[in-house]
Amino acid sequence: VSEVLDSWVAVQRSWLYLQPIFESADINRQLPVEGKKFATVDKNWRSTISNAKQNAKVIDFCDNEKLLERFKDSEVLLEQVQKGLSDYLETKRSVFARFYFLSNDELLSILSESKDVQRVQPHLKKCFEGIDKVKFLDDLKIDRIISPEGEEIMLSELIDPVEKNVEHWMLELEGAMRISIRDCMQVAIEDYMKTRRPKWMTKWAGMCVLNGSQLHWTKEMEELFHDDGEKAPVLMLERQVAQLADMTILVRGKLSNSARTTVGALTVIDVHARDVIKKLVNEQVETKDNFAWTSQLRYYWDGTDLSAQMVGATRPYGYEYLGNTFRLVITPLTDKCYLTLMGALQMIFGGAPAGPAGTGKTETTKDLAKALAM
Repeated sequence: VSEVLDSWVAVQRSWLYLQPIFESADINRQLPVEGKKFATVDKNWRSTISNAKQNAKVIDFCDNEKLLERFKDSEVLLEQVQKGLSDYLETKRSVFARFYFLSNDELLSILSESKDVQRVQPHLKKCFEGIDKVKFLDDLKIDRIISPEGEEIMLSELIDPVEKNVEHWMLELEGAMRISIRDCMQVAIEDYMKTRRPKWMTKWAGMCVLNGSQLHWTKEMEELFHDDGEKAPVLMLERQVAQLADMTILVRGKLSNSARTTVGALTVIDVHARDVIKKLVNEQVETKDNFAWTSQLRYYWDGTDLSAQMVGATRPYGYEYLGNTFRLVITPLTDKCYLTLMGALQMIFGGAPAGPAGTGKTETTKDLAKALAM
């Protein structure tokens, strides 16, 4: 009796987990072998329960060799079904690796209703850093991505998820996100030369403003080095101070929440940029080849792509959509971490900041990832 009850509980536990999954026609279609095995167990299980209800005497009902065998067989079948299910989820994850961020249950809830493409919506935040949801049009095509802060980026091309496997159209969404951010970045960079800076800062997506501004900071500084030599840092410092004054006026005025977040993040970066230029003034740097300048995180646009440089390390910009988020204050220690990690990445090494707890090692690494949009 004890053996029967142990086996019974084991089967019951697995059955309760698998039953809602195999109720879905989609899963049964994609896993026909496992579906059949589960159906066999399900039939036995239901008939056993019905019989038990009619004869509810434990010793009388459970003292039964055949019943024990049936439960043992069911256990084996359910194990095979679970293994098949895990292998199936693994194939989905191997196509779209970001599914590793979802638990088995979350992934199954998407796959069990693959006809209903909107089932993915609640799980997008776990797959993408900056995408909270996407906008489905009436024909279910996707035309824009939306961040948790409500910032919207229009996709360069519509994504049509209908009649496609979820992992395939999610891959398309990932590709479209990168292309759209690159296109947005290009337009923002070109617009910087035409629009007054305070207006420009509130006009574009947060990440395009931050990196577009840093790109032009690098460009202006290097042009000044080329034209004015040792006077360059002094001239640049005047420019930086004037820009920060403009931002002060802007922040005091009426700004939308999203523009205020963008300007806040840009202020953090601009203050650091000003400190860098002050250091160049104090050290009387004359050329762009000086270590005090090359050791800064600098951005370059080659006409088609953005890249970040630091001394000998060059990383292509990743175009991962980050939404409109704040950035950490950059201290000299932050700069040292960036420098070491960028050098490690260039040489295809790993890097691991070490130090006391709570000093910001993880946050610094995450902020470098934001700076490179990876």
